[in-house]
Amino acid sequence: MYLPAHFDERRPEVLHALVRSHPLGLMVTQDAHGELAANTVPFLLDPERGPHGTLRAHVARANPVWRDARTDSASLVVFQGPQAYVSPNWYAAKAESGKVVPTWNYVMVQARGRVRFVDDAAWLRTLVGELTDRHEAGHPAPWKVDDAPADYVATMLRAIVGIEIPLDSLVGKWKVSQNRSADDRAGVVAGLASDGAQAMARQVARPGE
Repeated sequence: MYLPAHFDERRPEVLHALVRSHPLGLMVTQDAHGELAANTVPFLLDPERGPHGTLRAHVARANPVWRDARTDSASLVVFQGPQAYVSPNWYAAKAESGKVVPTWNYVMVQARGRVRFVDDAAWLRTLVGELTDRHEAGHPAPWKVDDAPADYVATMLRAIVGIEIPLDSLVGKWKVSQNRSADDRAGVVAGLASDGAQAMARQVARPGE
């Protein structure tokens, strides 16, 4: 991706936090014929496994990606964080020179690594349990996989295939007005807040936090 230095984010703790808070990744793979496939998948990141971490997920067995995707070259997973339109009206520079144009702010992480597919019931049961616990944690009465009948869970596990991607790289792009003056950034924060884009307003005020 195009990555000017002022938008480049490499701090592992910041990248990991984005993946945890926005776990629905767009996984892009290539088949033997060079055709691309894009699948939206919720991932878990194991940050301690490998130099850049390891992604784990699953797809439906009916999804051909687990049979077609090349495993001898890198796949790409894109995690998209907050994003928002930025109006030129918010810049202090508009009143000073008028030399301003619209733009779009966004936060994203790109993860690359060779995908492997796991067809193992015990591995899948562990993954599904961890995914469930992660996303049910904030509920007053969290649902557990064991709440469902064991034979039903076994049937569901047979209908999915696991994904594991040891990461070769994890890179972030935080395009949050770092290239503007302090006065312009203050105007962007106020404008985003007035538009209800609070998450992006916080990023402009404190990139990566």
